[in-house]
Amino acid sequence: MSLLREITPKLKGLCVSAQDILDSCAGQITAEIEQGSEKSYKEVLNVSSADFHRTGLKPITFFRQVLATCFYPSLLTDESLPLDARERAQRILAECEGGSIIQDSICKFITKRDGVIPDPDKIYITNGSQMSLIMVMKLLVQSEGSLKTGVLTPVPSHPTFNMAVAAQGGVVVPYYLCEEQGWGMQIEELQRTVHMARGQCNPTVLYLINPGSPTGHVQSKDSIAEVIRFAAKEKLFLMIDEVHQDIVYGKGIEFYSYRRVLSEMGLPYSSSVELASFNSISKSVMGECGLRGGYLELVNLDSLVIPYIQKFFNTFTCGTLNGQIAVDEIQLIRSTISNNAQKTLEVLSGLPGISCQPVNGGIFAFPRLHLSQSAIKYAKEKQLELDLLYCLSLLEDEGLCVGAGFVHGQKEGTTSGFAW
Repeated sequence: MSLLREITPKLKGLCVSAQDILDSCAGQITAEIEQGSEKSYKEVLNVSSADFHRTGLKPITFFRQVLATCFYPSLLTDESLPLDARERAQRILAECEGGSIIQDSICKFITKRDGVIPDPDKIYITNGSQMSLIMVMKLLVQSEGSLKTGVLTPVPSHPTFNMAVAAQGGVVVPYYLCEEQGWGMQIEELQRTVHMARGQCNPTVLYLINPGSPTGHVQSKDSIAEVIRFAAKEKLFLMIDEVHQDIVYGKGIEFYSYRRVLSEMGLPYSSSVELASFNSISKSVMGECGLRGGYLELVNLDSLVIPYIQKFFNTFTCGTLNGQIAVDEIQLIRSTISNNAQKTLEVLSGLPGISCQPVNGGIFAFPRLHLSQSAIKYAKEKQLELDLLYCLSLLEDEGLCVGAGFVHGQKEGTTSGFAW
């Protein structure tokens, strides 16, 4: 049997996803419109992905001017480019010799955000947050022996992380966010999850997304402190996905990093709780999905382990140059995102059969559908998930492509939703 045949059964579940189906249908409808087919809309609007440019938001010109000049220094004397862009590129090129301007910039960013001075040797620049997550998973997950490593993951969340856990030989241990409390985290739920998992696996990792995706919730400072105390008690390693930290717009809502709260809690927590914090340009305010750049910071890991981690990370390709420069060039476009989020929430809240929790951060809304029994019966007859059927109907009737919510997970007995 060939190697391809051996691995094909493992890939069957990954071949066609709900998003693949929706994207394919959206492409087909677009082609029909271009060929003159009459629709009640002129084009398909796809708001199912994290790509801002795909939804019509224009790329940041200054950023591209700086990148172009860094890659082609002859543009430093080209007066058709703005002076500030050329000066910025010149500084980057000058300081790249003999050190990492990007790493220094990240340290300054963390210091300004958290009030602490990070160790630059504990900061690793990577090709986006997904690569960072996989690198840390390879370090933490024990796939051999009687008990595999259990990784607590939120529901709802994006399925790619769960796929990465399984790919590394770990066990996905789902914990449920409370929709009725604005998708809040409950320590009781975390405790229940850990205790149920023990005996079936060894739960040692707690994965969190703050601001939430696709839920749009933002954890309060008190909630973060509760989670840190819980992690200390249960001896859990914290993996904190904070890639949407620049996109917080809820009234009276402030983003607190786990790094900052941990530091402010003082001893013994500030020196004992281990965590990895992840950030990325690809899904943040810059919205540059085509430029993979991000970083991870490791906190409170045993000093004896760090040399081995550095050697391990060196086996991976370092972050691409354009990604590294992009990490250093983040600019805010919060107003546009905030206005769009508010309009989205208003529209969803005004539609019959739909309810939606407040959206305070991130780039998605995650409403719930309340559909009739006849619709549920029809979906079963078609052998389709109810929310996927709804999304396909919405795409066909209105030209609006949203993501099917079931792929993110949900509590048993609740109606399906969709990610917008």
